[in-house]
Amino acid sequence: MTNSNDVLLTLDRYIIRKYLSTFFFTALLFTIISLSIDFSEHIEKFTDQKISTKQILLEYYLNFIPYINGLLWPIFSLIAVIFFTSRLARNTEVVAILNAGMSYRRFLRPYIITALTLAFFYLLGNHIFFPRGNKIKFGFENEFIYPGNLKVKSNNIHLFIGPGVKVFIGNYHRNDSSGTGFRLEQYADLQLVYLLKARTFQYLKETKKWRLKDYDLRRWVDGKEFYTSGRNMQLDTTLALYPSDFIYYVNEKEMMTSAELLRFIRYEKERGLGASRLMRAEYHRRWAEPFSIVILTIIGASVASRKQRGGMGLHLAIGVAIGSLFVFFSKFALTFSTNLNMPPMLAMWLPNMIFGTLAWYLFKRAQK
Repeated sequence: MTNSNDVLLTLDRYIIRKYLSTFFFTALLFTIISLSIDFSEHIEKFTDQKISTKQILLEYYLNFIPYINGLLWPIFSLIAVIFFTSRLARNTEVVAILNAGMSYRRFLRPYIITALTLAFFYLLGNHIFFPRGNKIKFGFENEFIYPGNLKVKSNNIHLFIGPGVKVFIGNYHRNDSSGTGFRLEQYADLQLVYLLKARTFQYLKETKKWRLKDYDLRRWVDGKEFYTSGRNMQLDTTLALYPSDFIYYVNEKEMMTSAELLRFIRYEKERGLGASRLMRAEYHRRWAEPFSIVILTIIGASVASRKQRGGMGLHLAIGVAIGSLFVFFSKFALTFSTNLNMPPMLAMWLPNMIFGTLAWYLFKRAQK
């Protein structure tokens, strides 16, 4: 006679195996479709740039695969759960399991175990492995496909280069790391104690110094002002300011591991560059999205475990609709965090809160 615990373990293994096999099949299918679409879109640029096949395969497409999967893992989990659970429901296996005395909560245990496992690996991918691959993929992309991704801060630049030290720059030219309208202010106890202005400036790669031309220098010591005129003269000085501070890539945040992202946030904050809000949103997104796998798994199982007219087709349609809404809310959350006054952490977790509530409602409804 078969022990009931063995039956439960067998059922758990069966559901886990079905979940994972369907999940990876869905991922494989979407990956093949995405590769085909991406290649057809970029084939002209590949041929125009005369890029080697080795570069295309190893630098771009080898890293494109984890990139596209990293975007869609929560949706893959939802589709996978709905697909194989609908088949169980259609064959009245779910009803038989529940009639045998198993609670619905216990029935969902292997779903949750699998979802947590996927979420753990997704978490590692988000924080470490996806950004490392993106660094190579986007490096290739920024050089050969979308060179316009490189942006230059060229006008009216304000930043801090140290405690109480502020720099204003009128215009900056990336080609030769030069510019016009340089102004440096240093404060002590909220009082201006040092002011350096120059008509033009340029970075010297050999000495790693900035050359200021036609400058004026004012210092205040014990209430007395000291003035130095550098008209028609030049001054070479070292500043905590580099040409890299004036350029950035639009996809820069995706190329940083979370440790690098946190360092960059601190660096930007110290210099008053104002990009840290977007970076903070990216950091919290990496924590929030893995938990969505668990939430969407509960939603998918709760929807698909009920046998109803329309069967798998209806369940998949509902799943696609829920997945689309989830993506929609996720994109809006990013907009809220960057354009409104909503804290980035709250904005990134908002879709999980909304769909977590939906998951709880559907779970309670499915229990009945």
